[in-house]
Amino acid sequence: MQVKLINKDKRNLLKMMLRIRHFEEKVYQLYLTDKLFGMSPHLSIGQEAVPTGACKALRKDDCIVSTHRGHGHCLAKGADMKLMMAEILGKETGYCKGRGGTMHIADVKKGILGANGIVGGGLPIASGAGISIKYRGTDQVCLSFFGDAASNQGTFHESINLCATFKLPVIFVCENNIYGLSTPINRTSATPNVADRARGYDIPGIIVDGMDPVAVYEETAKAVQRARKGNGPSIIEAKTYRFLGHGASDHRSYRTREEEEEWRKKGPIVRFKRRLIEDKIITEGEIEIMEQEVKKEVEEAVEYALSSPEPNPKDVEKYLYV
Repeated sequence: MQVKLINKDKRNLLKMMLRIRHFEEKVYQLYLTDKLFGMSPHLSIGQEAVPTGACKALRKDDCIVSTHRGHGHCLAKGADMKLMMAEILGKETGYCKGRGGTMHIADVKKGILGANGIVGGGLPIASGAGISIKYRGTDQVCLSFFGDAASNQGTFHESINLCATFKLPVIFVCENNIYGLSTPINRTSATPNVADRARGYDIPGIIVDGMDPVAVYEETAKAVQRARKGNGPSIIEAKTYRFLGHGASDHRSYRTREEEEEWRKKGPIVRFKRRLIEDKIITEGEIEIMEQEVKKEVEEAVEYALSSPEPNPKDVEKYLYV
């Protein structure tokens, strides 16, 4: 039976979204002030409800596969914020010893099988995890996040067909933020919704409000329950929006400021705050305290990362081979 969220759960959903938002805003600030080198980070500001709601439906021993826009996925699945920040800043204390950076954070012990810089590259990894789960005979599930543009990759069709054929315990969560970099999905897809494609594999395809963490949780929980019972995969399409560009150098000339403003009005955090206050689950004062706690956590992560040692150039070939 599906677990009903209690008030404490809803407060935790809000706090997780705040953690993701403030973490990414700080990462953006570090990039703009030349403290973060290399490729600009791909931020999910505006999309916080999807990883927050989806990962809430998972157990600690379940796993996820992330994307190039994966900070929120990792945080929602329990990644250590300090180790994430150190990795993003290329420090030896980071998750991948500073070798992976913003797009390649992983923590296998917590079920985070890795973010991935290749569009659609995580889908086959999730399929492999599903095969592993089935062979080992556990009732775990693997959740694979991907963007709308990845639905036109061959890996999307091959992975979902494999999982559907063998009824593997994989949930495919599409974060449809409308744009693949600068191209609207309706210009590159013959179907109006990514979830419509589930019919071709005889599996459930669900569309959900990706700006509502409770809605995302409820649909993911149903898909997880289905997968645990051995009934195979589902596609969940969460309609969402990234407030910033594809990367820091993207000035968003392909969309209007009016469109952005309309989406900001229904942003997941501002809307969920209002909802919890109206339902008397939290007060404005309690939200302020929560925000201060989150900001302190983020600042401590930055201090940890900035004070951490750089990788030794002599170890450049270390960790490359088994």
